[in-house]
Amino acid sequence: MKSVIKSITTFTALTAILGVMSFPPVLAADEKSVMEKGKSLAFDRKKGNCLACHVIKDGVSPGNIGPPLIYMSARYKSKEALHAQIADATVANPNSLMPPFGKHGILSDAEIGKIVEFIYSL
Repeated sequence: MKSVIKSITTFTALTAILGVMSFPPVLAADEKSVMEKGKSLAFDRKKGNCLACHVIKDGVSPGNIGPPLIYMSARYKSKEALHAQIADATVANPNSLMPPFGKHGILSDAEIGKIVEFIYSL
């Protein structure tokens, strides 16, 4: 009898664990969707236009005025720091050639957030 109860308890526990493990892919799909939107905005020649100045993985006809966008999580300690850079690079460097996308209304705060999710993953 104890063996049957132990088996049922083990089965129930494993089922609960596997059930909880099924939720992260849903979140990952949402994250992927945000990153895809961010990539689309970054590559859009009428919006982010990051490719005009930067080499980005999978980008076509990139520029070379700015640094390649690689190892971004090593270059920026947080997504907030990267967000601030994209929103207005002239705060950190008044001589920056990078357009202040947020300050000039080129991109909304939400659009910059999506681009940050994509760029920070590079």
